[in-house]
Amino acid sequence: MEIEKSTLERAQKWLDGNFDQATKDEVKRMMESAPKELNEAFYQTLEFGTGGLRGIMGVGTNRMNIYTVGMATQGLANYLKKEFAGKPISVAVAHDSRNNSELFAKTTAEIFAANGFTVYLFESLRPTPELSFAIRHLGCQSGVVITASHNPKEYNGYKAYWDDGAQVIAPHDTNIIDEVNKIESVDQVQWKGGEGKIVMIGEDVDKVYLEKVASLTLSPEAVKKHGNASIVYTPIHGTGITLVPRALKECGFTNVTVIEEQATPDGNFPTVVSPNPEEASALKLALERAEKIKADLVIATDPDADRIGIAVRNDEGEMVLLNGNQTGALLTYYLLRRWKELGKLKGKEFIVKTIVTTELFVDIAKSFGVEYYDVLTGFKFIAGIIRDNEGKKQYIGGGEESYGYLAGDFVRDKDAVSASVLIAETFAWAKEQGLSLYQLLNKIYQEYGFYKESMVYIVKQGKDGSEAIAKMMSDMREKTPASLGGSKVVVLKDYKTSQVRNMVTGEVSTIDLPKSNVLQFFTEDGSKVSVRPSGTEPKIKFYFGVREPLNGSVKDADKAATAKIEAIKKDLGI
Repeated sequence: MEIEKSTLERAQKWLDGNFDQATKDEVKRMMESAPKELNEAFYQTLEFGTGGLRGIMGVGTNRMNIYTVGMATQGLANYLKKEFAGKPISVAVAHDSRNNSELFAKTTAEIFAANGFTVYLFESLRPTPELSFAIRHLGCQSGVVITASHNPKEYNGYKAYWDDGAQVIAPHDTNIIDEVNKIESVDQVQWKGGEGKIVMIGEDVDKVYLEKVASLTLSPEAVKKHGNASIVYTPIHGTGITLVPRALKECGFTNVTVIEEQATPDGNFPTVVSPNPEEASALKLALERAEKIKADLVIATDPDADRIGIAVRNDEGEMVLLNGNQTGALLTYYLLRRWKELGKLKGKEFIVKTIVTTELFVDIAKSFGVEYYDVLTGFKFIAGIIRDNEGKKQYIGGGEESYGYLAGDFVRDKDAVSASVLIAETFAWAKEQGLSLYQLLNKIYQEYGFYKESMVYIVKQGKDGSEAIAKMMSDMREKTPASLGGSKVVVLKDYKTSQVRNMVTGEVSTIDLPKSNVLQFFTEDGSKVSVRPSGTEPKIKFYFGVREPLNGSVKDADKAATAKIEAIKKDLGI
């Protein structure tokens, strides 16, 4: 294949520059015998986006390696020195179980230290939410966690955080990107010279964090009575093993079975195709064990323990997986119900959800008289609402359909450690009411109507894939579907242009949220379809949400809702 001149120029700079010999040997191999690999590795510079870096590991400007990580870190360091000029700067650094994560974290810490910062480096792998907590707890100005969340094993990532413990948002996100883009050579990176500036942390922070998790408890008597519930837990070879079993035990759950085959941290994720609790196959071993020991509840966390997937027993005694919207609805209902029963609702409380998350959250919030906010996809936007309301209103909880939830505000990112405890607590509270979690969910449907959501994604790898995804979005913008699932499309929301268009009247209004490459179609019968390219993976995602009146059984409503979603998919050609 023909290699573009710019690609060859980038590769040649790595051959000629201050790179280690193994890296140069790999560049030379690709130049001589692997043109396709060379093109993918060097056709662009791995973009430092609004959340940081994420990409396939390997040699090249478009890959995650110590050099791309180092240049990103130097750019972030330069921005921190501008923002906090004349002040001492400290940062926290953590990593997950992925291959090279420890190396990348150490590299990041050494560069920050060489720039004169005090660096709090976790002694070993830790959940992402604990990094968020540590930033606030230690009074840091920033933080970095090395993780690619639930991406395939070939990936790694670099997530940057601000002083509130949240991932960076405007204006810092674009300003950091500008500084990172100014680092054009590894020679601009301060690799060494920070001796004595790195402070190792671990159990000292774990202890305080777990005390905060325990402080979220709303039903201690129910937990005391039903704390022997049989729970199966899998960390899927990730960081959850460091804190989730301990958190459950310290909060009163004494009968937790850990899936040993998946308990050892391993960046190759040998027992799963994908280490993603959204995928049923990732929970296969846990479900098998649950059936064997007749467990009540299955909990799974992703490699950096910020997302949680669960399975519960239905009325026939079978283990069934809940999706992210269903788990979020259970948590939202439980939190608001208990806050009300305990007299904690004073009229200044709120919850937050993302625009692609079920509208059931909204109905629940309204029924308890609690304010709600809708934000763009990404937990940093939920954290932004918490920050904006700090000292004025009380955040109760929030979440997103992609299995991420947060209760309390001592962490400012999704937190599967505290969510694991709260799910177990919701189980204990429901049991005290004579209900299973499955029955509690159906009770919620009976009260608010039956909601069903589904998500389909299409993977498009590499340069050609990126171009294909861009064309799909462009085509949908140019030709809005007249109907979906047999119902007329009445509203189009384009978050890229910040416009809402009424397809019936032609009226156009403005969306008061940051611009984002998202399209939403709303139909006459109340269905919602959202389309967006993933910001962290080579995917385009389609979200479907429908609501059915519950005139008969939940099973009948589910059947009707499923048929409606399938009809919408057919209309979209997916």
